[in-house]
Amino acid sequence: MEELRLVAGALMAGLGAVGGAIGVGVAASKYLEGIARQPELQGYLLGQFFIMMALVDALPIISLAFGLIFLFT
Repeated sequence: MEELRLVAGALMAGLGAVGGAIGVGVAASKYLEGIARQPELQGYLLGQFFIMMALVDALPIISLAFGLIFLFT
């Protein structure tokens, strides 16, 4: 049973990081695409981009926390 907890913790931490990386890449791509289409909206889009980054990065942080709890308890 201990091995299953270790595998679960490792998967939570690893897949959370992969999902976060994909999310950041997609959001950054759309941000740059939006600036290329309408450069005058760069300030507005930057604010929206930071809000989106906070939301996208929250899930990997939570997943990492739970993964570490599984690994070390």
